[in-house]
Amino acid sequence: MNLVADMARDVECVFERDPAARSKAEVALVYPGVHARWAHRVSSALWRRNHPLSARAISQLARSVTGVEIHPGATLGPGLFIDHGMGVVIGETAEVGEDCTIYHQVTLGGTSLEPGKRHPTVGDRVTIGAGAKVLGPIEIGHDSRIGGNAVVVRAVADNSVVVGVPGQVIARTTPHTAEDKPDLEHANQPDLIGTAVANLLERVDMLEITVTGHASEFHLHHTGIGTWEEYEDYSI
Repeated sequence: MNLVADMARDVECVFERDPAARSKAEVALVYPGVHARWAHRVSSALWRRNHPLSARAISQLARSVTGVEIHPGATLGPGLFIDHGMGVVIGETAEVGEDCTIYHQVTLGGTSLEPGKRHPTVGDRVTIGAGAKVLGPIEIGHDSRIGGNAVVVRAVADNSVVVGVPGQVIARTTPHTAEDKPDLEHANQPDLIGTAVANLLERVDMLEITVTGHASEFHLHHTGIGTWEEYEDYSI
């Protein structure tokens, strides 16, 4: 695929994943994630031709303009969309697959001072939510979704959802495939802590009924529809 076709795909993938996009001219002129992607193509080419200083200079210039810092040594697949962009950091040995979506303040970072592979490898069609941190030479499987603000330090299998700090991996009940639309449903994330607390409260109720014959009057209860009922006393 030649440079013009690559740049055209960069623009087209924005229309697939951002309903705010109105025209190709708008995307080409004012989308910082697209500009960062284009600048990386230049810096990466210089890096591969053993011109590291020029490559780093271009990447830092792009960082100052777009707010996106991509090391020229990083490998980015076609169809990558960096939405909003501000605060995104992609390290030197990071690898990102095809048709991925990365939101603002995402870090694909390293956890070692040793040279060599020290940044993540992200599979195809992966969505990484705002503020997420993916750290170390780990692999993120195809068709996975990393929830906003998650901190991922362990490998993630294909078709997983990751939430929390540290990131907890959950297998999808309905697998995502290459034929499906991009997986951008950020609100559709499991609440592991809330579920655990709700289960504990149910067990406490059962224990209180067994011991006293009735459950405590003052509890914090989950309604089962995403909200919690408020009482005067939040003690378990």
